[in-house]
Amino acid sequence: MRNVVTIVKKQLKDTLKNKTVLIQFVMFPVLTLIFEHAINIPDMPELFFAKLFSVMYMGMAPLTAVAAIISEEKEKNTLRVLMMANVKPWEYLIGVGIYVWTICMVGAGVIATSFPAKDIPFYLAVMAAGFIISIAVGACVGIFAPNQMVSTSMVLPVMLVFSFAPMLAMFNDKIEKIARIFYTQQIRILLNNMTFDGIKPESFAIVAVNALLAIILFFAAFRKKGLE
Repeated sequence: MRNVVTIVKKQLKDTLKNKTVLIQFVMFPVLTLIFEHAINIPDMPELFFAKLFSVMYMGMAPLTAVAAIISEEKEKNTLRVLMMANVKPWEYLIGVGIYVWTICMVGAGVIATSFPAKDIPFYLAVMAAGFIISIAVGACVGIFAPNQMVSTSMVLPVMLVFSFAPMLAMFNDKIEKIARIFYTQQIRILLNNMTFDGIKPESFAIVAVNALLAIILFFAAFRKKGLE
């Protein structure tokens, strides 16, 4: 635990230096508040922008942040130094995961101010689960990528699918049929219902399968590439 806490502290200190990572955590919460309070279109669903940007935030920020952190530290040989300092790979990955998840939850907390108080616990619980899956996917990309430039190229199409498919699904039935297999689309549906009682077995099953696949891919990537 001491090593995990040290990794978390290290990442917190690096946050202000790494503008690529920092902007991910700031952009969506700020944009959400601006759009939600500045734009009022007749017949627009309640909390439309808050729910839409929440899903995009989930599919973009944690995924790209984890991939960028791991690939950058591999490229700069920081990971090699940490391994020589007796930091185990799982300690490093847990530390990075906790750091990104915590920062993302802070951003979700900012967005949650747009919701009624009674809906905030449900919103935060759903976002917390989605962030974990995105972090696992981002870690897969970071482990496979030899450097940050390759990581950006690899993570971009994955990020676009997870973050924009739910938005496009609102306007196209064909895309909706494809998007429903992704956890971000199911979480969008959960946010629209905004109740634990409205969770359908199908949504739970799809999110669970996505989580399982992310974990399997993560362990496969780690077993093949490690953190070298």
